[in-house]
Amino acid sequence: MTMNLLEVNNVHAGYVKDLNILQGINFRIAPGELVAVIGPNGAGKSTLAKAIFGLLTPEQGKIIFKDKNITGLKSDKIVKRGMCYVPQITNVFASLSVEENLEMGAFIRTGSLKLLKEKIYTMFPQLGSRRRQKAGTLSGGERQMLAMGKALMLEPDLLLLDEPSAALSPILVNSVLEQVKAINQTGTAIVLVEQNAKKALAMADRGYVLENGRDRFEGKGTDLLNDPKVGELYLGAAYKPG
Repeated sequence: MTMNLLEVNNVHAGYVKDLNILQGINFRIAPGELVAVIGPNGAGKSTLAKAIFGLLTPEQGKIIFKDKNITGLKSDKIVKRGMCYVPQITNVFASLSVEENLEMGAFIRTGSLKLLKEKIYTMFPQLGSRRRQKAGTLSGGERQMLAMGKALMLEPDLLLLDEPSAALSPILVNSVLEQVKAINQTGTAIVLVEQNAKKALAMADRGYVLENGRDRFEGKGTDLLNDPKVGELYLGAAYKPG
């Protein structure tokens, strides 16, 4: 049996004391896996990502990363253990250049960043051609790629992506999600919180469907995509599997 990279066990968490959005979430991801988290608005998807990354302290339950209990640990300590998080908004420094953003992403590293930056530019060619351009002048899709590239400067074992395709055009959605898959294929485990449920499940090894702060369904991405109950409730009434 594969040892889990991350385990979330019976976690209750929220933004106001005693008003928990997460109501006993259970979640796991193995090394190198791509796991999608989907569900309706208000289900707790982004809250789960924030709780995992230490932006919220659970009132109950445990979060285990690399066999260590990180429940309540602050984000800066979690980063040093090999996890990075890309929030949905304000995820780049708009007044800095693309290259400066990447350098900021490697803030805990010492030594030369040249090879790492070139690796990111190879992965995201659009960024390489705009390395001197201010991040605030990039398109929405390019900003998402820069945000992911910035996180990858630390070569994390686990990358949390919170709604990377939000507010993007359909063409850019496909481009960003293709990059997510490419990152995963390099060996980085990814938790993909995503509003585009069909595309997320189609590309994921496994998926979780959240509802009212609970994990209602869990399984292989394609199995959830073809489950009539999941389709009716979360993929649109007219959705037909296959």
